[in-house]
Amino acid sequence: MSRAIKHLLIGGLIIMTMGVFNAATASENDLKLTIVNPQNLYDPTPNGYSTAVIVPSEARLAYISGQGGQDSTGALSPDFAVQVKQAYANLHAALDALGAKPDQVAKLTVFVVDHDMSKLEVLTRNVKDMFGERLPAQTLIPVPKLAIDPMLFEVEAVVILK
Repeated sequence: MSRAIKHLLIGGLIIMTMGVFNAATASENDLKLTIVNPQNLYDPTPNGYSTAVIVPSEARLAYISGQGGQDSTGALSPDFAVQVKQAYANLHAALDALGAKPDQVAKLTVFVVDHDMSKLEVLTRNVKDMFGERLPAQTLIPVPKLAIDPMLFEVEAVVILK
């Protein structure tokens, strides 16, 4: 088993089936996420997220545990921007392990140590680099610390599987 797969398993990757998928009744188009950004609400897209995302009822869901900025050796840079970039690379590796693409991510939750407004540009750039125009719903939670002291950022995801 590869190190990446072991890391995902140890990190608690949970796949949960939400209903039974029937390939005969659901086409691939039926399994697309629907992005909802109501015109009467603030437009969140410049900040790298959508107001709401509808998951099709025929989809299975996967929950990806929080991915930090550790590289393949487990090392963490002390630089916030480097950790964020690596965390999104780790999230992408987790998606690859599931056979999923970024446009299948319905929801992100990000945790930022000692959050301040200067960190938003780094966060927005990285989420837009990964998701383009298909921005998932997202919640940012400021925290005083994460699982280990050098961690400054963590991202978890809810993904639909086709």
